[in-house]
Amino acid sequence: MALITSYHVPGLYVEDHSIDVPLDWRGLEPMLLAVGSTMRRGAMPAPIAGAPESIKLFYRVVCAPDRINDDLPLLLFLQGGPGGESPRPLSPTSDGWIEEAVKHFRVVLPDQRGTGRSSCVDGRTIAALGERAEAAGADAARSQADFLKRHLASSIVRDFEYLRLVGFGGKPWVTLGQSYGGFLTLSYLSLFPEGVAASFTCGGIPHVPASASEVYAHTFPRMAAKTQQYYDRYPADVERMAALADALEAQKPVLPDGSPMTVERLQLMGSDFGMKPSFERMHWIIDHAFVGGDGTLTCGASVSDSFLMRAFARTNTRTNPLYWTLQEFIYADGDTMPIRWAAAEEKAHRAEFDTLARPLMFTGEAMFPWMFEQMPELKLFKPAMDLLMEDTSWDKIYDPQRLACNEVPLQAAVYFDDMYVDSGLQLDTLSRVGNSHAWVTNEFEHDGLHGSVVFKHLFDEALNRGNLRQIF
Repeated sequence: MALITSYHVPGLYVEDHSIDVPLDWRGLEPMLLAVGSTMRRGAMPAPIAGAPESIKLFYRVVCAPDRINDDLPLLLFLQGGPGGESPRPLSPTSDGWIEEAVKHFRVVLPDQRGTGRSSCVDGRTIAALGERAEAAGADAARSQADFLKRHLASSIVRDFEYLRLVGFGGKPWVTLGQSYGGFLTLSYLSLFPEGVAASFTCGGIPHVPASASEVYAHTFPRMAAKTQQYYDRYPADVERMAALADALEAQKPVLPDGSPMTVERLQLMGSDFGMKPSFERMHWIIDHAFVGGDGTLTCGASVSDSFLMRAFARTNTRTNPLYWTLQEFIYADGDTMPIRWAAAEEKAHRAEFDTLARPLMFTGEAMFPWMFEQMPELKLFKPAMDLLMEDTSWDKIYDPQRLACNEVPLQAAVYFDDMYVDSGLQLDTLSRVGNSHAWVTNEFEHDGLHGSVVFKHLFDEALNRGNLRQIF
């Protein structure tokens, strides 16, 4: 493994590393590639015009400063997302679980392909790929779409299994999956269970079989319930939000990047209502909504620049454009029906989410076609998105039979009121995964891992059950 540099942040020793991995894993296996075999098995996949053969996988290795030379077990962190990079810790307590983890493990923090420093994908990347594809006589949008399909779970997990083999001597590791990281966990257990000694997940057990439509049928009612909870806590915001929506429609202001601040984008600001203290964050943003006097709601009040700046910061995805781009495709597993904007379809059938409905309802972790027409950081993805929404052939990411026979200890934190990953669907899946254990709690929201309690609770339960005997 290529060591780039090593250094200390307060309370942690950190190493930066990078390795090359294939862009397209189809026909390749990590075990064979690790010993130098580049022969592809089965039908050769068609090359993706304009795309590189290999990409960079960047990862950090973190441990306590007094344990640098100790032979510690490995903990691989599977970041949420999609499109999320691993944490950049400021100290052991800046992301609460790390403080507990470094007491027991050497922690591996990879930037999943396409994120952070791992051959990052953004609009410029996609545009340049399209230009190269056209120069080679290929369809630009098709090349872009096929390139994006190489940034989902089957590829991510193969990257990590290859990293385990070539970077850590094939030593099985423990995995900790947050949100989408739990989806990756079940993919890892489906594809390479021999690489995993034990697994922890937090708010991230997907429903198997996967279905985007089913997910949004469950989560839109939760979005409505969360919105009502927000209004129950701050009743004056019902009128203030309605007035703000009306003002946006009448005044048609623009955001700092020139994109329109619409009512749909206002609704998008509820995306983090499943995390604390999101209600307070929203309340104080709305506090700045209007210009004039003391900002009291008055007829014809203008929307303030202060609000527009805050709304822009809350809703733009320049730092992680794959988050919305891949959002619905994480549910594509093998041969499927076209996804065709599942969240937009569900929203269209729910009159309470109309932009003219009052009280105004907020949407959660749901992407919509307008985002790829209005948001500059996403516009360049639109031709590929149009194709991907009609695609019916995807990589297999889950193996229900292998999961049923799973022997790797799996300890899952299931948040009963989770807005993003329905707890009932999580428990249904876990009922069909061997050697799995659920801790169901309503004490935490979806981001509970980032405090100091959740990982310690999961670790202690697994340790006391004897699930970590082979590790410690």
